[in-house]
Amino acid sequence: MKKLPILIIGGGGHAHSCIDVIEQCGNYDIKGIVDTNKNLGQSVLGYPVIGTDKDLQTLRKQVDNAFIGVGQIKSADVRASLFETLQKLNFNMPAIISPLSYVSPHSKIGDGTIIMHGAIINANVTVGENSIINSNALVEHDTYVGDNCHISTSSVLNGGVKIKSKTFIGSGSVVIEGISVGKSCMIGASVLVRHNFGDGAKYLG
Repeated sequence: MKKLPILIIGGGGHAHSCIDVIEQCGNYDIKGIVDTNKNLGQSVLGYPVIGTDKDLQTLRKQVDNAFIGVGQIKSADVRASLFETLQKLNFNMPAIISPLSYVSPHSKIGDGTIIMHGAIINANVTVGENSIINSNALVEHDTYVGDNCHISTSSVLNGGVKIKSKTFIGSGSVVIEGISVGKSCMIGASVLVRHNFGDGAKYLG
């Protein structure tokens, strides 16, 4: 099968992980990295940095597909803004699903979302656009994860949980069954979430 060309937007640590997943998938040929001016001419895991955000319109004429390799901890705003920019330029932003993960055929994964190595997405789960389900995360049945969310490494969302847009769930945290967490929340690492949280809440345990 012919590999489809793709650009990676961002060249930091999260991009390294994204590149590894994309390589393992085997569906895409990474044509280059879009990063900051100071990194032009450098390489990221062997892939050249070929432009900055200002070059995206020109690069769109050469490559149809793009994927955001910028991470998300304190705020989802950068990833969300990049996603909107790429949409306006009519880039195709595929969902990237590691072959080392499990994604139920009864689930739905939005455009631009990545499912990392070892993650499990069980039945009747919906994950929105431009979200990160990081390595070894478990998203149980009937759970909803909104757009621009980051569900960190080894975290657990139990059945029927609802995570609204732009929310971060820290590594090793557990959200118990049926809990709702609002928009733009920050849940710290290794905490047990027993109660609902409204928009903008910060709970570090």
